[in-house]
Amino acid sequence: MTEFSRRHFSSLAAAALAAGWVVPRTARADTPAVATVGVPKTITAKATKKYSIATVVKVDGIAWFDRMRVGVKQFGAQQGHDTWMVGPSQADAAAQVQIVETLIGQGVDAICIVPFSVEAVEPVLQKARDRGIVVISHEASNLQATDYDVEAFDNHAYGAKLMQVLARQMGEQGKYIATVGSLTSQSQNEWIDGGVAYQQQHYPKMQQVTKRIETYDDATTDYNKLKEILTTYPDLTGILGAPMPTSAGAGRLIAERGLKGKLFFSGTGLVSVAGQYLKDGDIEYIQFWDPAVAGYAMNILAVLALSKQPIKAGLNIGLTGYTDLKANDPQRANVLFGQGWVGVTKANMGQYNF
Repeated sequence: MTEFSRRHFSSLAAAALAAGWVVPRTARADTPAVATVGVPKTITAKATKKYSIATVVKVDGIAWFDRMRVGVKQFGAQQGHDTWMVGPSQADAAAQVQIVETLIGQGVDAICIVPFSVEAVEPVLQKARDRGIVVISHEASNLQATDYDVEAFDNHAYGAKLMQVLARQMGEQGKYIATVGSLTSQSQNEWIDGGVAYQQQHYPKMQQVTKRIETYDDATTDYNKLKEILTTYPDLTGILGAPMPTSAGAGRLIAERGLKGKLFFSGTGLVSVAGQYLKDGDIEYIQFWDPAVAGYAMNILAVLALSKQPIKAGLNIGLTGYTDLKANDPQRANVLFGQGWVGVTKANMGQYNF
């Protein structure tokens, strides 16, 4: 733990006890070794000053953000800055706001954030910016109170690819549902927007039978809600999953009910979470981007912004999928997109150890 973290660890811990969020931590003893982020030596984010940068995530303690912590910690170690990650123990907008308030009080140089609710964090992030704190966001392309937002890819294209795979599995017909972690999670809803639009244009015999299912980024909630939906729609044949935990919830349901080959899943997942279901054939496909690379990318942009280096379309920050950042909206040139997703099946899952 660095000097800044030591100095403020006690106040962080006190806030954690009150608000129910998890403070920065080292890896657990039972955590397997995971691949680090591949970074060229020519990376341009070095600075003469050492900065304190906190990365605030939707929920700590799940595989997705455990992996993001790898990138955040690696960035600090390699680039010489004080970096750490923190998040609520459960997906909770108010708890995330409280974390940001605490960090503002501590006077950090930058806050990188993956918001659970954009609307909830807008005021507190604007307060941070008013205090001179740089804000970098991810999975929040509609966030206004940010210096820069970096997305791993175009969200609608990501969702369209998920739908293409789901439609193929379903024979381009039948009933399906879609899940999101939160109805206010901008990126996840844009993935579903892209998927549904592609379905309506290309697969008219497919039908979305419910409104989007809100699962709070929790695999057990996913499982229970999917089980309820299956009771209502026993002829359901497709699940389009935006939040990573749906891959586990859907896989568990399909395995327990013996629905392999009858109920299909296509969505965000990680091999560490859904690998057994891929191996057993309960689910055939997951799609993701490396959260460690996303965490590293946010911290790079934070240092570039703090050191007044140029950030614009065409920027190459030296990370796979982020070598030619795009600005898709001329009205919001500070929202940058990479090309960083991968599709994983049983055949190539061995390439990913997180």
